[in-house]
Amino acid sequence: MKIRVLAFSSSKEGNKGYLETAVPIIKNFLGEKQLSIAFIPFASVDPDYEAYTNKVRNALQELPYTIHTVNPENAKTIIEDAQVIIIGGGNTFKLLHDLYQLQVMELIKEKIKSGTPYIGWSAGANLAGATISTSNDMPIINPSSFKALEFLPVQINPHYYNQPITGFNGETRDQRLTEFLQLNPTKKIIALPEGSALLLEKEKLELLGSPIAYLFAWENDTITKQKVKNEMDISYLLL
Repeated sequence: MKIRVLAFSSSKEGNKGYLETAVPIIKNFLGEKQLSIAFIPFASVDPDYEAYTNKVRNALQELPYTIHTVNPENAKTIIEDAQVIIIGGGNTFKLLHDLYQLQVMELIKEKIKSGTPYIGWSAGANLAGATISTSNDMPIINPSSFKALEFLPVQINPHYYNQPITGFNGETRDQRLTEFLQLNPTKKIIALPEGSALLLEKEKLELLGSPIAYLFAWENDTITKQKVKNEMDISYLLL
């Protein structure tokens, strides 16, 4: 299997800078040779995609990569020519809507399956999973399908946080993930706290960054919540 995927929960961890904790992991993942990267900014609702790309360029400026902005008018060409594909965060529904509308979903899948590395954070991490149904985002626009890129055969829940708030009567994150599993009991969800990432490489799947993430599943009519520890081999989820 040639697929190489790096899926971050978020672009920031705590009060640290934009992609600050991600940079060394990206450097280790891609190496130090010059690479041409296609950055897909469509999760942003702000149409100034170049400004978004510049933010990523500034964060990765110490690395020897050339980052090209994917715009609606050049999407297929830039993606086809890229040596790496990166998808940033924002609204997952907007991101998937645009990718389907521009008819580049299959192109991205083909590129990654042929060995092109994929990096995503937040919405871009959601897209690496089976569907976007466990996104935290509001469905501000309707994509033609919730089906994602399926590099990982699990659901991903970025920005995972389940701290109850006194006086708040809405659902906790765990309750919402439970609702999904009640209606989709054969699925599994990996909930990624900020600062964590999933790495798929050489047919091995493991957690990086944060010391703990969580694996949710539905077993015997109840939800199970299992700790996934840093660098733990969870490749069995790929089967």
